[in-house]
Amino acid sequence: MNDTASVVLLGATTSWLLYKLARALHARSKAVKLKGPKATSWLFGLTRETSFQADDFGGLAYETWAKEYGSVYNAPGAFGSRRFILFDPKAISYFYSRETWTFVQSSFAKKAIASIAGRNLLSAEGESHKRQRRALAPAFTAASLRSLTPVFFDSAYKAKAAWDSIIEGSNTPSEAVIDVQKWMNCVSFDTIGAAGFGHEFGSLEGHQSDVKDVFELFGVSPPQGLSLILPLLAPVLPLLQMIPNERKRLNRRLNDAMAAISAVLLQRSRKEKELGASELGRTMMGTLSKAENPDAQFMLTEDEVTSQMKLLLLAGYETTAISLTWALIELALHPDKQERLRAELAPFTSKDPTYDQLTNSLPYLDSILREVLRTHPPVPALARVAGVDEVVPLSAPITSESGQLLDSVPVPKGSIVVIPIRAINRSTEIWGDNAKEFVPERWLEAENGLTPGAKQIQGYHHLLTFSDGPRICLGRGFAVSEFKSVLSVLIRNFSFEMVDGPKTGIENVMTILPRPRVKGQSGYAMPMRVRRLEG
Repeated sequence: MNDTASVVLLGATTSWLLYKLARALHARSKAVKLKGPKATSWLFGLTRETSFQADDFGGLAYETWAKEYGSVYNAPGAFGSRRFILFDPKAISYFYSRETWTFVQSSFAKKAIASIAGRNLLSAEGESHKRQRRALAPAFTAASLRSLTPVFFDSAYKAKAAWDSIIEGSNTPSEAVIDVQKWMNCVSFDTIGAAGFGHEFGSLEGHQSDVKDVFELFGVSPPQGLSLILPLLAPVLPLLQMIPNERKRLNRRLNDAMAAISAVLLQRSRKEKELGASELGRTMMGTLSKAENPDAQFMLTEDEVTSQMKLLLLAGYETTAISLTWALIELALHPDKQERLRAELAPFTSKDPTYDQLTNSLPYLDSILREVLRTHPPVPALARVAGVDEVVPLSAPITSESGQLLDSVPVPKGSIVVIPIRAINRSTEIWGDNAKEFVPERWLEAENGLTPGAKQIQGYHHLLTFSDGPRICLGRGFAVSEFKSVLSVLIRNFSFEMVDGPKTGIENVMTILPRPRVKGQSGYAMPMRVRRLEG
């Protein structure tokens, strides 16, 4: 960077800081100051204690502060900013009901999303978000998911065939050590290719893909240096996003790789549509292709279609692979629960469960899914900015720092509001004394098995993992069906043990989203002892 550019950047940064300081002072003058923890640093506030760098991704810190300061409290952000942390169920429900209109993505978040996958449903707000969501909705109906279930099973059986081959070639009869996370990545990648776009990536059969190669780079290139610091500061000072760093370059590579494959798939879809011979059916690609039509009720532009494709690739690869990996970890650590699930699936020896059976007739499989979503949400926390002055209602009064009793909290325009998803999903105040434990049985009694605190939380089965309100995850049905289909095949055919037994240390590592790995392993390796079941 030359001297002139440096001076310009310095001047712009100084002006922005002064502007942000003036806005912060204005917001503080209008806000009721709540109780909350003190900053450990003016530069970072408490962002390091609540980021992916912290133990438990900040979940324990958020929960501890809620017990000490109340169900809604202030936590210092970077550069002396103030964040509103919501633990109160009514406040959380109100927040989600107004997300995408009142509580919106920060400019930092929008740019971060765009740097990986363009401008899509994830970053859209207001009417644009509503239109894009309605255009995509036909791909996620029950009828669509029912027709895609065979694709989920097909990917699972390809993984089974690969594992059978590995076990047959091992030195130990009927078992081998397999990196299950690597294979769950392949399952998810091939599934989103086939079910989403009618495209065979073939990663389960050893075929390479530029997109998957870049995905895997995130696993061996965790954030370092500036890539660690900038995400903590840039939400308050977005100009910092201009600084080059390795993570930004990796994001650009992924964006380019996904754009290239999206262009190929989109062009193929258009040709098939012209010939009247499209076999895409109810796939996401078919839905997107129809939405390009100028006569479509909710039309998408070409850029929007491409960006949605990139987002679907990203979400399809990351989230389900992470959840399946965590399911195998928990079942390996709890062999009694693994056997109970296997017993429930025992009737399906000659044929797979149907979509309706997966949905309604396998309660323990469903309980495993819910408990994985509760204890290991892929996104640990959600942050939004108040687009206008707001007043958030509370289910129980709190006391401000000055001693004032509040049954609602004023949130000035420009304030950052945080929903600590992981902390809420695992809070002992909400879920009881065993909140940190993996207990699928809590779900078997449906509503009667949950604590009163848990019942107050809205969202998917009282969980915030899929978000809630207008932005609740559109693909949750797809993710749930894929999870159940794949796990049912693996548990019917293999047993799983941690290589070092029940005391195996598990830690989190940041890739695109947080992932588990065995302590001491490189990247995000998750080796397990996989034993083939006979009969």
